[in-house]
Amino acid sequence: MTSRMHTPHTTCPSCHEEVFLDELVGGRCPLCGYSLDEDEGACSDYEETIERSDLGWMIFQFYVFKRFCSEGANPLQVMQILSRYEELTQCNPADAEKMQFTLEVPMSRWERLLPKKCAKCGRLFFSGGKATISGDISSPEHVKSYTCPSC
Repeated sequence: MTSRMHTPHTTCPSCHEEVFLDELVGGRCPLCGYSLDEDEGACSDYEETIERSDLGWMIFQFYVFKRFCSEGANPLQVMQILSRYEELTQCNPADAEKMQFTLEVPMSRWERLLPKKCAKCGRLFFSGGKATISGDISSPEHVKSYTCPSC
């Protein structure tokens, strides 16, 4: 284990905390955002590093992630859908609005007891099977369908 005693560091004039130079974020203090560049000299307020469009995208991702995870979807699959949606919006925004998704979700206790109709073969079944939600990412509604164990 090495000590950080010999690592170059300084004291931030704004928050008065010891800051190591290799921890600076864009020449700014990682704790308060004060610029530690010598060429500025004047005290400057913390500038917003996140653009408004990035902030909006982060909020969108949070609510979509929260919506699907509350349904019981796998978080990894939700993140894959969000990254695919982001790629589509950068390439062709018209295609991104009509992006389809399908996620496997667990059935509730009540759903496990009720008879369900298979979306593939049309048979009625009571136990086993899988539940999926599917739809369009721009639509607030999604369709829940069931698949029997034999399909």
